[in-house]
Amino acid sequence: MIFHHLILRVVTKILVGTIILFALYVQFHGDFSPGGGFQAGVIMAVAFIIYGIVFGLTAVKKVFPEWVVHKTLAFGVLIYAGTGIATMFLGYDFLDYDAFSPAHPTVGQHWGLLVIEFGVGVTVTGVMVAIYYAFAGRPPSISDEDW
Repeated sequence: MIFHHLILRVVTKILVGTIILFALYVQFHGDFSPGGGFQAGVIMAVAFIIYGIVFGLTAVKKVFPEWVVHKTLAFGVLIYAGTGIATMFLGYDFLDYDAFSPAHPTVGQHWGLLVIEFGVGVTVTGVMVAIYYAFAGRPPSISDEDW
């Protein structure tokens, strides 16, 4: 293992946890403040991308394997679509969140938006990390000496 850039590695390990915590804050406070699923998904993906840039692609793939990334993509879409299908089974229109609390529609709207935004966040995290893996895993088309 290479021990140069020790400060960068230590700071990255500290920042990754902080970035993930901030992503969760943006995710679950998106209906009260600016933010939501897309922003939280991108912020969460940034944590893994920074880890991959500093520690290498193989290290980040040990933390977040490619097969988990692909399952994450499908799971987020399933959450989104499943919420809409659940509202239809409850006798309402697709993605009509009043179905979750017919007596108190504002509560139903809150829970529906929270679940939908969570599905969007999971999907966006998976997509952004998958794009990073695709670009970072490409073999270089020209060697360093040819520059």
